[in-house]
Amino acid sequence: MGIEFYGGEENPAAIVIRANFRVQGIKFFSPSSYSQQIGLMTRPAGFKVPAHKHNLVERKIHATQEVLFIREGICTVNLFSEENQISESIKLLEGDVILLAHGGHEVIMETECEILEVKQGPYAGENDKTQLFKNGNDSRK
Repeated sequence: MGIEFYGGEENPAAIVIRANFRVQGIKFFSPSSYSQQIGLMTRPAGFKVPAHKHNLVERKIHATQEVLFIREGICTVNLFSEENQISESIKLLEGDVILLAHGGHEVIMETECEILEVKQGPYAGENDKTQLFKNGNDSRK
């Protein structure tokens, strides 16, 4: 286990980078078309990333993608099919990272967790997400 693609490598619904996975240099794992890019960098002491800034580039973002860094604890991320059925169940451990690119998902804390979440803004409030199970009517209970 190191890099895991859920839903295929061309257009994955999720990408997991396990805590013990290593690369030499820099490697990006998300398709270049994704609005959230995720990669891993290993550089030796003394290596310098040249000073730079990012240019203003107009982009159209049609869907929110989020990255979860599991800082402490154990959780399970369930991915859902278009029919709102669990299609994948992914256990994440301390140090693991997941990019949730598209589709329904839920996060269940198996132990107390500290999770750093990163996603695009600005936040769209009520328009930002749709609950899969309205009014708590989750028939899986």
